[in-house]
Amino acid sequence: MLLEFLGLDISPVSTSVIFGAVVGILFGVSAQISRFCLRRGLVEGTDRREALGVWLFALLVALIATQIGSSIGLIDLSAHRFAQSNIPVLAAILGGLIFGFGMVLSRGCVSRLTVLGASGNLRGLLVITIFAIVAHATLKGVLSPLRVAIGNVTFPLEGAALASELPGGAILWTLLISAGLVAIILRSRARFSHLALAGIIGLLVPIGWIGTGVLLLDDFDPIPLETISFTAPWADSLFWTIASTSIPAGFGTGLVGGVLFGALASAVIRGEARLESFETPSQTLRYVLGGALMGVGGVLAGGCTVGAGLSGVSALSIAAGLSLLSIVLGAVIADRLVDRRNSSSIAAHATPAE
Repeated sequence: MLLEFLGLDISPVSTSVIFGAVVGILFGVSAQISRFCLRRGLVEGTDRREALGVWLFALLVALIATQIGSSIGLIDLSAHRFAQSNIPVLAAILGGLIFGFGMVLSRGCVSRLTVLGASGNLRGLLVITIFAIVAHATLKGVLSPLRVAIGNVTFPLEGAALASELPGGAILWTLLISAGLVAIILRSRARFSHLALAGIIGLLVPIGWIGTGVLLLDDFDPIPLETISFTAPWADSLFWTIASTSIPAGFGTGLVGGVLFGALASAVIRGEARLESFETPSQTLRYVLGGALMGVGGVLAGGCTVGAGLSGVSALSIAAGLSLLSIVLGAVIADRLVDRRNSSSIAAHATPAE
């Protein structure tokens, strides 16, 4: 639509790469400065409450903006997988639990590790590489039969895959979810600057929907309707990297490249770019296992904390909401079974100070 209006001789697919890169740069810069990560808000340290508030504010902005876009006809998700009437309930729950567990083992969600990797964190780069390989294997490779078998266990909702189709409609459910989010955000006492950056991240969700679904719409050269996520984009970017002469890049590839560039530029300008690596073989194994679990879990759950969480929940997708809750539960379980147990063990064997 936009290309035809401007009279530009460039395909929607090629334009979607540029569009994805711009969206990615904005995400990368905002996430690098605000340290945007759901895991930090669930299981980590003294700033946990603030980190959770920042992440939830992004969700709040994404939810309200997406529903406004939907109400005025700029966003139509009726044909998207989020609106499928048969919810892959087993995949959403199992995938979410696995992803959440892996997220704790690797000490970061996929989006956070992408940002850290761009800033020089070699642990993040290795985890993302493992994640992309396993995610692609789950989507189209040796693990795809397992994905199909688990995904076939569905629960029919008979046209109510989105909460907007439930009694009360989009307005009621948006207000209810927003009220809960606001209550938590107000208690977080998060810094205004970080909330502002989270707001930018939240706005990228409807911008992605509108860009790929309206502005770049071309009936003769269609592109998929999508917005910010990291599971499929990383798998596609890996495939494009090793077979670019056979397959074209798309929005997801541009998004990943943009995030890497934006995060690197922000880290360099802020003096936070530095090389960091593993300290012990056991730490390496932990991170590799975490990346592999996130690769499988992200595909089964229909996305990561951004794809299923931020983008899916803001669309009022019931399946995405189930995936996000499972991710949170998986992260909490992993924290209790692994990190807190290890901390207790170290404290028990520590020599008392004289």
